[in-house]
Amino acid sequence: MAITLVDPAGRRSSAARTAAPRLESLAGLNIGLLSNGKANADVLLNETAALFVDAYGCRTAHFVDKRNAGRPALPEHHRELAAAADFLITAVGD
Repeated sequence: MAITLVDPAGRRSSAARTAAPRLESLAGLNIGLLSNGKANADVLLNETAALFVDAYGCRTAHFVDKRNAGRPALPEHHRELAAAADFLITAVGD
């Protein structure tokens, strides 16, 4: 399945994106957590991750707080999460 990103400024990107393949199992995988920095986002992330830890034996591998809900995560955050985690959970707080 291809995903087309649309720039709201009216510029078009020619790069097609595809969804990541579905994980075969969650058993024992490392979880990356990405918070938008709003109040309670960290609580929601940690509680959600705890469900995966209990159900599948996952481990929380890396937590990033991007500290600004209006901006995308920095490229170094993407690299850190990709290096440490098998899958990502992100949350918006408030």
